[in-house]
Amino acid sequence: MKGLIIMGSSRSDGDTAAAVRSLVKLTGFHVLDLATLEFSDYDYQSRNLEDDFLPTIRRVVSGYDQWVMATPVYWYTMSALMKRFFDRISDCLRIEKDTGRQFRGMRLAALSVSNDRQPPGFDLPFKLSADYLGMQYLGDQHVILGMDEQLPIAEQLMPLVNTLKTVD
Repeated sequence: MKGLIIMGSSRSDGDTAAAVRSLVKLTGFHVLDLATLEFSDYDYQSRNLEDDFLPTIRRVVSGYDQWVMATPVYWYTMSALMKRFFDRISDCLRIEKDTGRQFRGMRLAALSVSNDRQPPGFDLPFKLSADYLGMQYLGDQHVILGMDEQLPIAEQLMPLVNTLKTVD
């Protein structure tokens, strides 16, 4: 299994990045920082086919079969950047159908980060998207940072790490 952490935060050096760095140490997964890419919202007229999304998703589906979608919690849901990434997967169902078919059988997990508990139902878009795409949903892990009595990041990540290793 080759794993990839797809990080969708507006800050490449914030709390989500700290959790991602810890997850990399524990899993050896590679990281794709969506903030380093230039890609726009989904467009029904497909005027954005020359941006970074399609070349990136082609590399992702051909090189990795296990993905962890890492996002901060913004207004009780995933970041806009992560949502844009999910929206653009529509290109793989409409235009790049061969790429879209490669999602089947892959594995997807979610990692959320905030300074409070995960909002109820936060994982639902990840789970439903995985189901729709024919991916195995491995679950989600929430990491709380910025609290006085928080557990160390690595300790908070262990349930996710154990799930990822079990799938190997």
